[in-house]
Amino acid sequence: MQDEFYRIKRLPPYVIAEVNAMRARARASGEDIIDLGMGNPDLPPPAHVIAKLAEVAAKPDAHGYSASRGIPGLRRAQSAYYARRFGVDLDPETEVVVTLGSKEGLANLAQAITAPGDVVLAPNPSYPIHTFGFIIAGATIRSVPTTPDEKYFEALERAVRFTVPRPSVLVMGYPSNPTAEVADLAFYERVVAFAKKHQIWVLSDLAYSEIYFDGQPTPSILQVPGAKDVAIEFTSLSKSYSMAGWRIGFAVGNKTLISALTRVKSYLDYGAFTPIQAAAVAALNGPQDIVAQNRELYHRRRDVLVESFGRAGWDIPPPRASMFAWAPLPPALRHLGSLEFSKQLLTHAGVAVAPGVGYGEDGEGFVRIALVENEQRLRQAARNIRKYLQSMGVNTPAAKAGA
Repeated sequence: MQDEFYRIKRLPPYVIAEVNAMRARARASGEDIIDLGMGNPDLPPPAHVIAKLAEVAAKPDAHGYSASRGIPGLRRAQSAYYARRFGVDLDPETEVVVTLGSKEGLANLAQAITAPGDVVLAPNPSYPIHTFGFIIAGATIRSVPTTPDEKYFEALERAVRFTVPRPSVLVMGYPSNPTAEVADLAFYERVVAFAKKHQIWVLSDLAYSEIYFDGQPTPSILQVPGAKDVAIEFTSLSKSYSMAGWRIGFAVGNKTLISALTRVKSYLDYGAFTPIQAAAVAALNGPQDIVAQNRELYHRRRDVLVESFGRAGWDIPPPRASMFAWAPLPPALRHLGSLEFSKQLLTHAGVAVAPGVGYGEDGEGFVRIALVENEQRLRQAARNIRKYLQSMGVNTPAAKAGA
């Protein structure tokens, strides 16, 4: 009996899982681990959203199969969100589908539109589903940079000129996970023009649309006139409303891609539990205080992280958006590599981070730090890290002051 399955063979070892397993063992043995590895929000959703979940769940007729494409009220609520936030009009019947989080939506769209051997352009480093969703579907990945600058478009032009077969899909995500880079509307205008010229579908991951800092809202690619001719965009309630475990996301935009995703989903799932979808309507249509509160919360944590880790001897560039910092390894320890450094940080400092190499080879030399612990715990992490750096012979500010 064959035990070497085609799609499983195409998946490399998930290196982030190594650190996760170490973290789990340490916690099971009673160690206090400050977990900055996974982007798992640590606060609850708004009370009125939980109340709506309970209200609908109490109805006897709410426990049957739901709608795979999403209940009509939720699709209308997402359309209304795009109208007020981005000034983009969406038809809730043909241009919106509800997904079980943006991750499921990306993976199922990959299955819907990808044939074995297709070439997909995806950022490196990137959130794993941006590449592995298509690898599982049989595609070949050609990497492009994450930096939304001139080098990005030079890479796109080279890919079109020299790749056989020509690329059919371009995947992007801004604010970026893991690098926290942001893109402006002028960038999206160039992407749309490029995609139309070369007949390439564009898949935009906008999961961190509401977590931006320094007063500069993040745009949507669908704000570009004509973008819906080539583009689809994924969003989620996970971070904006602290609803990660609820698994509610959306795909919106191009009707052809929405139709393909909707058809594949109809074979695979019956949609999220109806009370959860009803509560998601309450989140989108109700008071939006939590969105601003979460944005400010992550902003404060960003500032505490950058300041306290800097005093500990680890300089971290302040991210402009998202709930992550993309941190270069301390120069004196770059030789360890991101995986070994992450393991040592967990073992000797009790701090879990995600090794950058887990997001692609271009992530080597970095770790991703999630802003999912409170400010007191972030400062404790900095104190632990300072002691670790000193034990490794790194001249930290504190050590220099005591010299």
